[in-house]
Amino acid sequence: MTGKTGGAEVTLKQVRFSYGEMRMNFDLTVPAAQIAAIIGPSGSGKSTLLNLIAGFEMPQSGTILIGGIDITRAAPAKRPVSMVFQENNLFAHLDVEANIGLGRSPKLKLTADDRAAVASAIARVGLAGKEKRKPQALSGGERQRVAIARALVRDRPVLLLDEAFASLGPALRIQMLDLVKALHAETAMTVLMVTHHPDDALHLDATLFFLENGMIAASGSAKDLLSDTGPEVLKRYMGTMA
Repeated sequence: MTGKTGGAEVTLKQVRFSYGEMRMNFDLTVPAAQIAAIIGPSGSGKSTLLNLIAGFEMPQSGTILIGGIDITRAAPAKRPVSMVFQENNLFAHLDVEANIGLGRSPKLKLTADDRAAVASAIARVGLAGKEKRKPQALSGGERQRVAIARALVRDRPVLLLDEAFASLGPALRIQMLDLVKALHAETAMTVLMVTHHPDDALHLDATLFFLENGMIAASGSAKDLLSDTGPEVLKRYMGTMA
């Protein structure tokens, strides 16, 4: 189905961006085929960081590299990334099959190979038998599965998840995390996930980046950073969630 390309390293070097009075400066590297979780207070720059990688925002200075290639000024469609949003961005008038097919062709002019990829993605995310259902006939978790399947058929080495599971209940969120973990094992994509739930990072055994005031205040393995010996900045953040 997918996984032909594997993952790609994502690097931001002195990437600066301003939003109103908020000044952001990002320096990070996510190795190829790794899962990275991005957490932090509201307004700390988490979604902006993903938008810069995806090309929906342009930095004022600095360099963004994917797989060692400078994509800082590349158009979003030219970047080797797929993105899944919280609201899943499905088209209400299109069925599951067509919504996923958009990942291969915006005009839905699908080849036999495209249709095979769509069918495989539908099976992989557990939606077999629901190909002809419209989004309104699906549960919240099923709609997010459609969005993930659409990202999969794009066959890009980097997957960005912007609070994609925030609106789901605890059990459904765990199901989606397990799906991401299984798909990552299968495809070796590089995954960057913004989440408000630090436990998500532990569940995925991810590298954790903690953002505060538009900068990365701490980074390392989730297991280490969220332990009793983790940095004070994270302990303070975790305390505000109690």
